[in-house]
Amino acid sequence: MELRSKLLNNHRGLYLYGTTPPRQGLSPEKIYAIAEKLTARLSPLNLDAINIYDIQDEEGRTPIARPFPFLPVVDAREYARIIKNLTGTEIINYKCVVHHPRADFSAWLDQSWQQFGLRYLTLVGGSTSQMAYPGPTLSQASKAIADHKYDFVFGGVTIAERHSIKGKEHLKLREKSSWGMKFFTSQVVYQPEATIQLLQDYSQQCQELNLSPVRIILTFAPCGHLKTLHFLKWLGVNFPREAEREIFSAQSPLKKSLEVCCSTLRRILESIEDLQIPLGINVESVSIKKDEIEASIELFQELQGILAAFY
Repeated sequence: MELRSKLLNNHRGLYLYGTTPPRQGLSPEKIYAIAEKLTARLSPLNLDAINIYDIQDEEGRTPIARPFPFLPVVDAREYARIIKNLTGTEIINYKCVVHHPRADFSAWLDQSWQQFGLRYLTLVGGSTSQMAYPGPTLSQASKAIADHKYDFVFGGVTIAERHSIKGKEHLKLREKSSWGMKFFTSQVVYQPEATIQLLQDYSQQCQELNLSPVRIILTFAPCGHLKTLHFLKWLGVNFPREAEREIFSAQSPLKKSLEVCCSTLRRILESIEDLQIPLGINVESVSIKKDEIEASIELFQELQGILAAFY
């Protein structure tokens, strides 16, 4: 079954792993070696697709100081092509649409399809509304893709924390779906209540409007080091104090973080089992620490088992 069919199949989960491209300045041989190492790590996993992130500096994202310095990375599309060739797994390429001139976006789509073989995209907007960007807005980029000669399948991101503050994230899901987005991937989840409320409100809205909800993919990441915790907070992840205490008072914080992630997914599933929203999981390591990267593989397997049993 091709990824397009899996994305639109409401009777199964969707299982993704997310990774970032290597930093710029590395030799082609080193980049390929990094890709081979990732391929070996992912080989035991039953993946539907691999997310390749488009990493930007995101100045102004939060008032918290960034704990890791920003390092520019190679073109996500180039890395996506390498990973797809090595793994044989379909790629979903993230694209932050606001940083390149609007007039160039159609050519970027042509090149992505023809030269890099991309068929699936996740569109990301600017990190803050306080900045002016040269590129298209999400709605403009979505229209450009919907009108394009190539039949991309594309989605967006959703942030449950925004729903806790403004209560309008479910309206954004409906609006973005009307632009043609077929799926939404969440920010890293460590606080289940916000996600539960978002899914419940989204389901109710779809029922009232007689719409079919699109797939929501929940992202999880190990967190076994304080610097990783600080980075997650900088990203805007709501990390409850009780979860923080539970993890970092444990003998093995990393192992405990996996337990917390599994418990979080179970709580979400128990709360929305009657809502008929197609779900998926996306697992990533937000740091380059070897133990957290290896733990992300274990976390994927555990979460996949939980979601598969749910279906």
